[in-house]
Amino acid sequence: MKMLIGVITLGSFLFAASDAAAQNPVVVIDTSLGAIELELYQDKSPITVENFLKYAREKFYDGTVFHRVIDNFMIQGGGFTADMTQKSTGKPIKNEAGNGLKNFRGTVAMARTNIIDSATSQFFINVTDNHFLDHQNDTPQGYGYAVFGKVISGMDVIDKIKAVKTADKDLYKNVPVEPVVIKSVKIK
Repeated sequence: MKMLIGVITLGSFLFAASDAAAQNPVVVIDTSLGAIELELYQDKSPITVENFLKYAREKFYDGTVFHRVIDNFMIQGGGFTADMTQKSTGKPIKNEAGNGLKNFRGTVAMARTNIIDSATSQFFINVTDNHFLDHQNDTPQGYGYAVFGKVISGMDVIDKIKAVKTADKDLYKNVPVEPVVIKSVKIK
């Protein structure tokens, strides 16, 4: 269904050039500190969005935690349980960081290793503008992190999460002392 956005002369209707934004999926991340609602940019990051939705449909994220929390940077989750056991994932996906989207406060992006196309299930939400994570060029150092959505509700919850007390736990740094559990990720 096309969205009516205006009328031009001769009584013709002007329709949105793309209906993709109106059809972008919305998900709710229910955490132990409250709910976060995300709009996912299927039009700009189709591979990444489908990957995220696949994990959500499979209930993979249920019971995982935000395992890496750094105030004034980001909160990362989607791969570990509260006891810091890493969950088995599917195959890595193509990095869509060159999609033109930027790592602004409130955007969600895929976490990855130093290998460009290594993202699986883990994601992070930027708690500040992180321009150094944006796509700069096609080198391993400049490729960036693929933004695939933004917070449309629940930034207050994100601000609570970014402020939790953290510590080192075994090999991991910046782990919340009290786990911030992702109870579920549901598609609206």
